[in-house]
Amino acid sequence: MPAMKLKRFLDENQVRYVSIQHSPAYTAQEIAASAHIPGRELAKTVMVKIDGQMAMAVLPATKKLDLELLQRAAGGKVAALAGEKEFQSMFPDCEAGAMPPFGNLYGLKVYADELLTHDVSIAFNAGTHAELIQMSYADFVHWVQPVIAPLARALKAPA
Repeated sequence: MPAMKLKRFLDENQVRYVSIQHSPAYTAQEIAASAHIPGRELAKTVMVKIDGQMAMAVLPATKKLDLELLQRAAGGKVAALAGEKEFQSMFPDCEAGAMPPFGNLYGLKVYADELLTHDVSIAFNAGTHAELIQMSYADFVHWVQPVIAPLARALKAPA
C-alpha cells in the first residue's frame, strides 16, 4: 500500500489526518475535482533539482512553479525540473508522480509556496493516484519544516 510509510509516520507522531479515496486521477486539477476539494487547497509536489540536488517544491494545484523564484528561495545557481527517471527510484512506495510532499521521509529538502499559508488545511497525494491525505497546514509545516517562499505563478488560461 503506497501510503503506508506516510500514514505510519503520521500515526506514530499522533498527527490528525483524513484519508480521502477518489477515482484515479493524474493531474492536480482532475484530482481536486474527483475529490471535491477546491484546487487552491490541493497541494501538488513538483520534483526539482537545485544545483544538481533533488528537492521538492510544493504549491497549490491552481498554480505553476516559477523556477526563477525557486532558485532565489533556495539561494542556488540553477533550478530545473527533474525528470521522472531521475527521481522515481527514490520513491519505491509511491506510484509515479504521486509522491506526498513529505521530503523529510525521503531525505529531501522541501520548498513550499507561501500561498499555502493562507489555508487552514492542506491535501496532497498519498503515494497513489486514488488517495489524498488532508491535514492541518500547521501540522504539515511542523513535521516537514519546509522553506516557505513565493514559488508559484498563475497557470495560463486555456486558449
